[in-house]
Amino acid sequence: MTKIYISILFSVFISAASLRAQVQLYTDITCGAQRMDQYLPKLKNKRVAIVTNASGVVGNRHLVDTLLKQHVKIVKIFGPEHGFRGGSDAGVKVNSSKDSKTGLPVVSLYGNHKKPTKEDLKGVDIVLYDIQDVGVRFYTYISTMSYVMEACAENHVEMLILDRPNPNGYYIDGPVMTPDYKSFLGMHPVPIVYGMTCGEYARMVNGEGWLKNGVQCQLSVITLLNYDRNSFVSGLPVKPSPNLPNDTAILLYPSLGLFEGTIVSLGRGTDCPFQYIGSPYTDPGLSFAFTPKANAVSKKPKYMDTACYGINLKPQFTITLRSHAINLQWLKYFYEHSSKKQDEFFDKNFNYHVGNNILKQQIIDHVSEEDIRASWKKEIDAFRAIRQKYLLYN
Repeated sequence: MTKIYISILFSVFISAASLRAQVQLYTDITCGAQRMDQYLPKLKNKRVAIVTNASGVVGNRHLVDTLLKQHVKIVKIFGPEHGFRGGSDAGVKVNSSKDSKTGLPVVSLYGNHKKPTKEDLKGVDIVLYDIQDVGVRFYTYISTMSYVMEACAENHVEMLILDRPNPNGYYIDGPVMTPDYKSFLGMHPVPIVYGMTCGEYARMVNGEGWLKNGVQCQLSVITLLNYDRNSFVSGLPVKPSPNLPNDTAILLYPSLGLFEGTIVSLGRGTDCPFQYIGSPYTDPGLSFAFTPKANAVSKKPKYMDTACYGINLKPQFTITLRSHAINLQWLKYFYEHSSKKQDEFFDKNFNYHVGNNILKQQIIDHVSEEDIRASWKKEIDAFRAIRQKYLLYN
C-alpha cells in the first residue's frame, strides 16, 4: 500500500506542479566574469577585494587567478559558507587563512563574523562579488552578499557584482519571510524561490532600502548576455556547493531544503545528496533505503551508519522535466508517516527556513496543499510588483 501511495504522490506532483519547459545550457550564456572589457577599466589602479568561492571561474580558470594575470591589484579575498575553495561542510565555521595558491589573505565571512568589518575593508577601493547562486532564500550566499553591500555602504567602498544565471530563476514560489524570522537563512521579505539573479537581487535590496538603517551601496552589475530567464539553466561548470552536485539536486533544492529543519535526512553522506530523502523514523515498508556514511563533503552526516527509509528522487527527474512549484506533498507525507510528530519532527530551524511560523502549524493541522498555497498568494503578488522594478533580463 505504501509503495502505491508514493507512486500516486509523485504522479500528482508532476501533473500539478511541473511542465516540460525549455532548458538553456550554461555554456550558451556569457557570464559577467567573462565580460572583462566591461569591468577591467573599473579596476584600473584600484585595490580590489573579491567575494567568491570555487564557482567563481572564467572558463577553466578561477577569477582570482585570471585577474592576477591581468595585473589587477587584489589585496584580499572574502570567503562565504563552505570557504573560498569550497570544501567545508554546510553550517561548519570556516576560519580565516592565507590562500596556499596565491598567498592572498582570505577573510572568512562564515566564521567569527558574517559581515566585513571596517578593518576588513581598510585599504580596499572596490569589492567584486562573483558567486554562483541557485535562487533560494535560505541558500546563504545572498545573505553574505547583503552583508557585504551593507559594509561597503557604511565604509564608502564601491561594489561590483559579476552576475551569473539563476538555475531556478524561472519561477517564484513559497511564503514571503516575515520580520520575526529574519536570520542568515533569510534576511529580506522575499519568497523561498524569488526568481532573480544575484545582480537583480542586489539591486532590489539596495533600491528598497533593505540594508541596515536604509544605507545605499554604490553598486554596479556586469550583466549576463544571452540569458533566458524562462529556462532552467543546465550544466553549471562547478558545483555551487559541495552537496549540490548536479542538475537534479539543484532542481530539487527548493523543495528538499525545507527538510533541513526536520528529522529527515537529505542524503548527505551518500552519492546522491538532495536526491534521497528518508529517516529511521519513517515507515520501513518503503521500497527504498539508504545509509549515510562519512565522506569528503559530509564528515558527520545525519544518521551516519543508520538505515533511513524514504524515496529516491534521482531517477524520477530528467533534464526536460522542470519543477514550477515547491513540492509540499513530500513534506506532508514524511510528517504523516513518521513515528515522531510535532516538535519531535520539526526543529527550531524549520521556521527560519520557511520564513514564518505558519507552515509548520499547517502541516501539523493537515491543511491541504491547495489551501497552503492560497495563503501565500497575496504576499507573492505584492513581491512580484517589487521584483519587477529591478529585473535586468526581460
